[in-house]
Amino acid sequence: MKLLRVGTAGAETPALLDAEGVLRDLSGVVPDIDGALLADDAALGRIRAAADAGELPALDAAGLRVGPPLARIGKIVCIGLNYHDHARETGAEPPAEPVIFFKAADTVVGPNDTVLVPRRSVKTDWEVELAVVIGRTARYVESAEEALAHVAGYAVAHDVSEREFQIERGGTWDKGKNCETFNPLGPWLVTADEVADPQNLSLKLWVNGELKQDGTTAEQIFPVAEVVRYVSQFMTLYPGDVINTGTPAGVALGQPEPKPFLRGGDVVELEIEGLGRQRQEFKDA
Repeated sequence: MKLLRVGTAGAETPALLDAEGVLRDLSGVVPDIDGALLADDAALGRIRAAADAGELPALDAAGLRVGPPLARIGKIVCIGLNYHDHARETGAEPPAEPVIFFKAADTVVGPNDTVLVPRRSVKTDWEVELAVVIGRTARYVESAEEALAHVAGYAVAHDVSEREFQIERGGTWDKGKNCETFNPLGPWLVTADEVADPQNLSLKLWVNGELKQDGTTAEQIFPVAEVVRYVSQFMTLYPGDVINTGTPAGVALGQPEPKPFLRGGDVVELEIEGLGRQRQEFKDA
């Protein structure tokens, strides 16, 4: 299933995109799309049954804002330097273990919402990423198979980053990762049964129409199953938590001088195979 949330920011309602591409209203079946829903097999079954029976009313998608596909996100765990080609382009050694940092849930916006370039920013960068959405509580997971059983679905994430704040201002990465609007998510939460192999997905990103990133999750140093297993050794993952799994080569940081960091007025588009497409206009904060 392709689950999404539509409407004005803060007042989104649940919806489903059916196999024919028709937007369907889920508000009569479930109150929202969140961790509680993803952990409730009976509720997910009601959605499937209503969709199969043709009982979901159509919505007019014209002019309708698409919000983040997940409400009440618990935490966003991010994996840094998780693609072989990205490590090579930035001159970094591939890590021996996953690099973990966090983004606050309040960085999340819709897939087509405006993204703000922070004040005094000189190095705002782009990163297309596969987001993993947790559907079952995961603690001390032992195997790859068990890890994937805890995944509810997948989504497109844009891990926007300010590299000067991240690298040159001291401390951890977090100050360059948690600026307002720095995690567009969606358009859809695609349930795990529709993603045959999370290690065989293409990822692309364009800036002002120019292709910048053209990668594949096959390049991940630590695949999705290992990321979920590993993270669960250090913290409990709950339904509605999100893991951003890293970005492939092609970010501004890895390009020759003068590096083409983002400015107000730039337009970024990104997509992951089968998971949908985003488009953001960047504006000065």
